[in-house]
Amino acid sequence: MQLSEDEFRSELSKFRDEFQLLRTEVGKRIVGQQPIVDGVLISMIAGGHVLLEGVPGLGKTLLVRTLSEVLEAPFSRIQFTPDLMPADLIGTNILVEGDDGKKAFEFQRGPLFANVVLADEINRATPKTQSALLEAMQEHSVTVAGTSHQLEGVFFVLATQNPLEMEGTYPLPEAQLDRFLMKLLVPFPTTEEMETIMDRTTAGEQKPPDKVVSADRVLQLRDLSRRIPIADEIRRYAILLVMGTHPEHEAATDMVRQFVRYGSSPRGAQALILCAKIGAVLDGRFHVCKDDLRSVAHAVLRHRVMLNFEGQAEGVSVDAIIDDLLEKIGQEVAMAG
Repeated sequence: MQLSEDEFRSELSKFRDEFQLLRTEVGKRIVGQQPIVDGVLISMIAGGHVLLEGVPGLGKTLLVRTLSEVLEAPFSRIQFTPDLMPADLIGTNILVEGDDGKKAFEFQRGPLFANVVLADEINRATPKTQSALLEAMQEHSVTVAGTSHQLEGVFFVLATQNPLEMEGTYPLPEAQLDRFLMKLLVPFPTTEEMETIMDRTTAGEQKPPDKVVSADRVLQLRDLSRRIPIADEIRRYAILLVMGTHPEHEAATDMVRQFVRYGSSPRGAQALILCAKIGAVLDGRFHVCKDDLRSVAHAVLRHRVMLNFEGQAEGVSVDAIIDDLLEKIGQEVAMAG
């Protein structure tokens, strides 16, 4: 539906109000972690998935469960283990007997058929099981016995992995990492936040969050955010940031050439622009600026930049490489302007 300029601005104002409502309700359960909450909400509206990395006990599971509650959306949690099979995720055909005595195969849906899915410790599952999740994340469908089953409406996967315990794990391949819109690093709470957490969790029952946004409304917000215009210059800047992660490209920094084996795919540029558009709306603007791209660059690119042997051996941080890239390309664009 074509909206007039006034109607479009009014819809974007509602967008900001509803996003703030989501923030507030999630904040009833989650203490601090505002960048993580914002990143998760932005990814969900943008239509992507999130990889959460952090040590156990930081509220990753609680965040996902709370999100499903404020959205009025079906939620499922899948604990990934080495013996988990694809059928445990997507479902399987079972033989059932009808009232007339005839037997037929009927598809029994697995836990992937939900709006919000928590894939806990995803790197503990075997590659075979990981690949089943990959199809669902990319195609929004699963295939069983040659029949494709669509995942309707909002389908949002939040996967967690523990950066400390690596024994018995199967690292996600680059192709699967690339399917995640963002990778968010969950920090340890501050002393003040720990005090608030203790007050909330040891002094009585917590008030449940209110349901404030429907899953269908999320799809409407997604469509609305994609209508935000982006100037050719800003789009080229996003492309240049992605091309600069490739060591053979002229935009690459010295750090990229020395420590990076392979840079971001075109999905990185798509993710930058989609997330930047939502950031512009939340900032009260009706166009994307370079700061919108910079603000999401680390979350969008950190899992798409692969270090070479030298980078791994020296313990180089991918975030430091992105910092260097943002600084260099920012200077070059300023000089060109």
